[in-house]
Amino acid sequence: MPEICRFLGIVISMYFDEHNPPHFHVAYNEHKAAIAIKTLNILDGNLPARVRGLVEEWAELHQDELLTMWESHEFHKIEPLV
Repeated sequence: MPEICRFLGIVISMYFDEHNPPHFHVAYNEHKAAIAIKTLNILDGNLPARVRGLVEEWAELHQDELLTMWESHEFHKIEPLV
């Protein structure tokens, strides 16, 4: 699973051949979740509230880029949240 971003101990990845809806995966310590790109809702798993907020903030900044990567399968690193 290609890692597309890492910040504050949060790892964000995307699989090449995944099911819809478009989403990305988040890992933070023992927590894991799949997040829908369009709605930023958790599809599966759970995250601590603080981590979820940081991930949502990051994803809002890069939502168009994430959708383009999902559709094109051309993955690259995305800037972390600073």
